[in-house]
Amino acid sequence: MSAKPGFARVVGAGVVGTTVEFFDFFLYASAATAIFPAVFFPGSDGLLGVLAALVTYAVGFVARPIGGVVFGHFGDRLGRKKLLVISLLMMGVASALIGVLPGYAQIGVTAPILLTVLRLVQGFALGGEFGGAVVLVAEHGPAARRGFWTAWPQTGGPLGNLLANGALTLVAALTTDAQYGSWGWRLPFLASLLIVAVGLWVRLRVEESPLFREVAKPERAPLREVFVRHPRPLFSAFAARLGENAAFYVFTVFLLVYAQHAHVPKGVATAAVTAGSVAQVLGMLGGGALSDRFGRRPVSVTAAVLAAGWSPLFFGMVDRGGTSVFVAVAVGLLLHGVLTGAQSAFYAELFSTELRYSGVSIGYQAATMFSGAAAPLVGTAFLRATGSATPVVVMLLACLALTVAGMFAVGETRRTALAG
Repeated sequence: MSAKPGFARVVGAGVVGTTVEFFDFFLYASAATAIFPAVFFPGSDGLLGVLAALVTYAVGFVARPIGGVVFGHFGDRLGRKKLLVISLLMMGVASALIGVLPGYAQIGVTAPILLTVLRLVQGFALGGEFGGAVVLVAEHGPAARRGFWTAWPQTGGPLGNLLANGALTLVAALTTDAQYGSWGWRLPFLASLLIVAVGLWVRLRVEESPLFREVAKPERAPLREVFVRHPRPLFSAFAARLGENAAFYVFTVFLLVYAQHAHVPKGVATAAVTAGSVAQVLGMLGGGALSDRFGRRPVSVTAAVLAAGWSPLFFGMVDRGGTSVFVAVAVGLLLHGVLTGAQSAFYAELFSTELRYSGVSIGYQAATMFSGAAAPLVGTAFLRATGSATPVVVMLLACLALTVAGMFAVGETRRTALAG
């Protein structure tokens, strides 16, 4: 089956929308390690200040499964497109408000409280993004190349991360240290409103999923039904996501923390993540294409095993500094990209049409709450307590083992028909 007319617009809307949302989400992550300790948590020195800022970063992950439940429920009842538009608007408004939020020096403890609330809104909005974007592409696209096309919305993660780091780097280069710490860091958050406007323009022009329109009577209680009818697929999606997500945040956000410990200049670590994001995008598209040829499980398991083998080498290369940091991050993110790309269609293929948005969002985002929040937060706590990256490596290996288990919990899904 060839792609239907307008399918390129659907894919483009998925990429643009996820890029915008992850730009806002990762903008916070980048600022949490570099800016927020001084602005919102003064008096907390060194890694303790970073840890305090990362706590507010982590609460966004707590909100993501809640967003997945709510957006998935209404996405299965009202349609994919409407909920994706709402998600994008919520993310943009929350990010812009962070850009104008007074710091601790102006309003005291109210500042970190409001920051936490806005982070919760960001997490809630992002909780509904991935499930809807991937489901919309999967339900529009040709079955033979479903893996490749559903990998495209996944590229919004590294593209958003790249844009977030690039925006902060550009503003830092154009301002003095004092200006950057005072108001310069706020500009990328405010600029997100313009980017969201572009995302909305693209997303509003997309047609609703044809498979959703064919559902005679949407489920009245998708949340309950997905647990009753699809318990094994839910576990599979949850477990498969754990290692993939943990690997990403270890190789990116926790890297920025570890770089300070290893006396690697922050500019080197940030540039390495930026360059590695390009390899990650290529890995995602390659992983999706390979999954169409060889199956979701073989490609995913191979990538997870290779990422596990790379993990112990990663921190040793970062310790060396210089070009070794770039190699460490590029290889790590390339392997992560292959794993992510191979899994994209897998999530959509686990669930029936009337429960697909709910199933994908709940399984995917519940795992994100544990692995995405734990990787940098627990990693920083371990680093502060032991001075070693070894506990982080052990944590990552355990998560990747669960990914392999999740891929084996159900059969191969490559030839699954999505209708019904």
